[in-house]
Amino acid sequence: RPANVEGKGAVSQRDCLRNALRMRPDRIIVGETRGEEVIDMLQAMNTGHDGSMTTIHANSARDGVSRLENMIAMAGIEMPIKAVRAQISSAVNLIVQASRLQDGSRRMVSITEVTGMEGEVISMQEVFRYQRLGLQPDGKIIGQFTPLGVRSHYSERFKQWGYDLPASIYEPVAAE
Repeated sequence: RPANVEGKGAVSQRDCLRNALRMRPDRIIVGETRGEEVIDMLQAMNTGHDGSMTTIHANSARDGVSRLENMIAMAGIEMPIKAVRAQISSAVNLIVQASRLQDGSRRMVSITEVTGMEGEVISMQEVFRYQRLGLQPDGKIIGQFTPLGVRSHYSERFKQWGYDLPASIYEPVAAE
């Protein structure tokens, strides 16, 4: 909420997030992370709020991670880049990228896992990708979401949560 005409009463997204954390929630969902609240969101994700989610605008999963790094830097938080990346890689498990396609439809186009750190680089692996197959006569895009043949880094966690996914879910399928 913006400040009133006297410059008082402003409530930022960061204020809301901090107050929500005081209520000991099971998970936190922030509609869009755009600024300094990113550090509070990452800390919440790293301190027992499994299943927390947020959105950011980026062109790819890798760009999304880079945007998180930039938001932390722009918030004036003095942390070495390796520590920032360690915080991100520990907090973020999956990145689901949605895009608007040329026909105006929205699709999930990628599911990428954050698998940890390799040196000073956040390691990631794309597990599923939207594959465009063609166009219908009315201009609508035809496609399918396909596995890339990489078994999820989180398969064991899925089992612990009650989702015993068959190995075949990760096997590439031939385009129809």
